[in-house]
Amino acid sequence: MTSQDTERLTNIFCTLFNKPDLKLRDDLTARDIPTWDSLNHVNLMMYVEEEFGVRFTTGEVSSMQNVGDLKRLIDAKTTATQAA
Repeated sequence: MTSQDTERLTNIFCTLFNKPDLKLRDDLTARDIPTWDSLNHVNLMMYVEEEFGVRFTTGEVSSMQNVGDLKRLIDAKTTATQAA
């Protein structure tokens, strides 16, 4: 994931969770952010899909354990889109 993509993802997290000083780490999980509940998880996925022009399957969303997993999935999907 490029630094620009990381910045875009960070902006989504900061805005959605109203934490302007949030630093994304690959091991960051919903347990680390009190407002990251199931509804905000759905919102997060929708914002990420919109921002990066990708679509996630239910299985992909369910298998994500942390921000690192999300970043790798975004990277894989955007790379596949660029190659097509």
